[in-house]
Amino acid sequence: MKSFFLAAQIFIIAISISAQSLTGLSEINKEDLIKNVGILSSPDFDGRLAGSEGYNKAANFIANKFSELGLKPAGDEKYFQYFNIEYNKIDSPVVFKAIVASDTTTYQLGKDFVLRGFTGSNNFTLPVVFCGYGISRPDLNYDDYAGINVKNKIVMVFKQNPKWKINNKDWGTNYPREKSLIAKKHGAKGILFVSLPTDKKPQPLIGSVLHGDGEQPLDFPQLQISIKAADNLLSRTGLTLSDFQTKIDEKEKPLSTVLMTKAVIRVKADYTKDAKTMNVVGMIEGSDPNLKNEYVVIGAHLDHVGSQAGLLFPGANDNASGSSAVLEIAKAFVQGGLKPKRSVIFALFAGEEQGLYGAKYFVNSWKKGYDKITAMLNLDCVGYGDSIQVGNGKSAPKLWDIANQIDKTSFNSMVEKTWNGGGADATPFHEKGIPCLYFVTTNSYEHLHLPSDKVETLNPVLFEKLVKLAHLTALEIANGNYKRESVLK
Repeated sequence: MKSFFLAAQIFIIAISISAQSLTGLSEINKEDLIKNVGILSSPDFDGRLAGSEGYNKAANFIANKFSELGLKPAGDEKYFQYFNIEYNKIDSPVVFKAIVASDTTTYQLGKDFVLRGFTGSNNFTLPVVFCGYGISRPDLNYDDYAGINVKNKIVMVFKQNPKWKINNKDWGTNYPREKSLIAKKHGAKGILFVSLPTDKKPQPLIGSVLHGDGEQPLDFPQLQISIKAADNLLSRTGLTLSDFQTKIDEKEKPLSTVLMTKAVIRVKADYTKDAKTMNVVGMIEGSDPNLKNEYVVIGAHLDHVGSQAGLLFPGANDNASGSSAVLEIAKAFVQGGLKPKRSVIFALFAGEEQGLYGAKYFVNSWKKGYDKITAMLNLDCVGYGDSIQVGNGKSAPKLWDIANQIDKTSFNSMVEKTWNGGGADATPFHEKGIPCLYFVTTNSYEHLHLPSDKVETLNPVLFEKLVKLAHLTALEIANGNYKRESVLK
């Protein structure tokens, strides 16, 4: 009897090994995933800001990997799809100090303040004025700049908008560039952004290049400072930042105030309006004479938010993890000897952090008809967390069901929660009526846009499971086992 059970176990193991070889799963492993994340998030790549030398180095790294795998180049020039993007290089030294009465406090970059990705340059010591939410909307009968003189001063404002509305109307976007341009229009020389102190979890000091529309104010420094630093600048008013927010929110009226303190700011940045950057795109041509003219896009954004004056934002989870996942799935297809019926496109996008520019460029330059893209799978922040979440299931429920059934059979790590409307780089595809899935982990954002987003923080076991799930889902679609559905808006 023992020999019978042993034989049965060997048979089951043999079937499992055979199945993995047929699907290419055996080619996917956490060691290679982590290795490539470590490379992409290393100081050599300088945070991979689109338009930078570090990003170009990362793009060439991906292109070389695609070439080694024998993927067919699918860019405009070999593997590259070129387009232009804003770029801002922030050099050393950077100085931020507070002068309160006779006391001067020197603050540390990364600990007490960071620079906005599109900060301007200047060097000055000027008085500071608190201007609430930094909003000037006379049409809504609300103006933080009414009745206060900010000319030749530094303004301090809340980075976020109010959670309340006036006359039931939205405030608009009010991105940092927009708030900066409003302050500059009123005569200010620089701006200090600070998070809402009464939030349950105020936003930390993040690196960010999501900045909004408008011309770049080249001589206008833009910093995000800590709540503690803000309270120091406010100290001569007798109120804390929390006090100010509470009073403004309760009365829904401005409480702009001259602070009787000064700040020292020194920033040097080199701005380029039209820097050259690129998506990286490779392809496996389908084996079926008809289905090869239909495409499955497996994508992730390669860029992150770069560095500033030596402060590195490595972007291991966001999104070296997704980039490494795309490489590993490509490897599984090629080295697993898979011959998908549909063509499979592997795309690494630039400029996601600034507003999905790479994914938008890919979609808008697509010439074969949007109906020819059967599905798009997006991988973003897939290496840190505790379970798997697959988004956009409410817009593409049949596609989501494929991933869910595979997970139940093989991994049992996927949560039921999903959403609609695409999300991140899936959004431009969704807007064209293309079914999408967005692979991410739950509780993924503890280190988001922080210097601590390092490869050492990742969860290799979960990372591998997610990539295998995404691969098997892509394989089902690529082999013709999914008929494109109408996207639910």
